[in-house]
Amino acid sequence: MKRANVLWVADASQTRTYPRRRVVVPYGVIAPIDQQETALAAGADYVESAIVDVLVRVGDDGRWQPVDVTPARRVPSFAILVPGAVRISDPSVPIREVRSYLEVVLDAVAAVAEPGAKVVLGSGAARTIGPDVSVTDGSARFADVLVIARDTARARDLEVVLEPLHAGETDLIHSVQEAARFLDAHDVHGVRIVADLYHVQLEGEPFDALERLAGRIGHVHVADSGRTPPGQGDWPLAEFLAALRRGGYREGVTIECTWEDLAAELPAALAAVRKADPGSA
Repeated sequence: MKRANVLWVADASQTRTYPRRRVVVPYGVIAPIDQQETALAAGADYVESAIVDVLVRVGDDGRWQPVDVTPARRVPSFAILVPGAVRISDPSVPIREVRSYLEVVLDAVAAVAEPGAKVVLGSGAARTIGPDVSVTDGSARFADVLVIARDTARARDLEVVLEPLHAGETDLIHSVQEAARFLDAHDVHGVRIVADLYHVQLEGEPFDALERLAGRIGHVHVADSGRTPPGQGDWPLAEFLAALRRGGYREGVTIECTWEDLAAELPAALAAVRKADPGSA
């Protein structure tokens, strides 16, 4: 008898099934890990989970420790790697403390991750240099942390990707172009960049630059104007994705936006992204 075309998914209590789609380019959503099944049932190929206060939190002893989480499916990408309290661009913070934090956190990520899962390093407050540290010293420390994060992730079959954030969120690395220049200037190899339409739009970064740098882009986030779900605003989603595809980006697209009702709004948002994306199967 021919095997049914379904994807078997186990959780702590029972085996469940979701329809299997012929996925060439996966489309996912940043959502709480406890809403993973809701997102999958609504048509997402994956959920991108937050890390801080989801997979790890501060214990009674003041140390970061893993949270007991058992998602229905292993997770292919993660966001919010570092909380603001962990100052990763401040040379006065002992580097061993940053390394220890990353080891604990990436162990927790690896416990629920797909092999090769991406870990987005955005963390605007954590990487902000601030007025008390020179730009040169703060940038050098952040470059050192990137290398530590890269290597710590690789040892666990994970990939750290660097996310540019608009100037309202951090004072360090605001565009894909700046990220590429930063990585080159500090001789940081093997770290790819996140192209996030929200930050691209707020910084006014030209799409031709994204096309030119698409070979260095390892992950993509999208939203619509006002960070609403795709299809509810007027941002140039199709042009953004077309530029990336022309430049050679062949990987997935994650929706990162605000929701009033994830289950109700997600199907239309996914349809809007798939329609806009020339890479969609």
